[in-house]
Amino acid sequence: MKKLGDNGQIKLLAFDLDGTLLDSLPDLAASLELTLAELNLPLHHQEKVRGWIGNGARLLVKRALAGEMNGDVPAELFDKAYPVFLKHYADNLNVASVLYDGVEETLNVLRTKGIAMACITNKPEQFTTPLLKQLGLEGLFDKVVCGDTFEERKPHPMPLLETAQFFNVLPEQSMMVGDSVNDIAAAQAAGFYSICVDYGYHGGDNVHQLGADRVISQFPDIVQLIQQAA
Repeated sequence: MKKLGDNGQIKLLAFDLDGTLLDSLPDLAASLELTLAELNLPLHHQEKVRGWIGNGARLLVKRALAGEMNGDVPAELFDKAYPVFLKHYADNLNVASVLYDGVEETLNVLRTKGIAMACITNKPEQFTTPLLKQLGLEGLFDKVVCGDTFEERKPHPMPLLETAQFFNVLPEQSMMVGDSVNDIAAAQAAGFYSICVDYGYHGGDNVHQLGADRVISQFPDIVQLIQQAA
């Protein structure tokens, strides 16, 4: 594991969205329930849906249709269900979702430190952009990368490396903050310092075994870490 500050001052902060900044589980689960009900398919408890979040909307729908993490789904069924889910989620994008404690305040503090800030999520752009705007976070990020921005998404390092290149910052001077194996694996592959929050969507994984350079329980702890590395 790397030590924060080993390669100089952090110049880029990248944040995952769902499970890191935002508890979007209620609205995602409600949208899935409406989708499954419309198709006369079995419904799932919200806590089961929690473990399926993190790889984008397409995989989330496939998992809900299969009723498990890696189940097979007939292409015909998915092609029928996916547009239904997109409609319901668009209608319920920000009904019960809430920012985690201290997120907005912490991002505002970090914004004053002259560090480039990006949101790198696997959520499609059609949901990410309006959601950030509704949450009042849109202006806090210098760049927003979505699940359909590049050819690859997390856990592939491409979104992180492209973001670092955009800011002309070395990966070693960059930090990724996330909640799942996808975030940590992408950070490791890209050479970013990695922080895992222990309150998000882990898919059943033990956050202390994902290989993150640091695990935190409170989002505001990031400010202290940045100050210590300065």
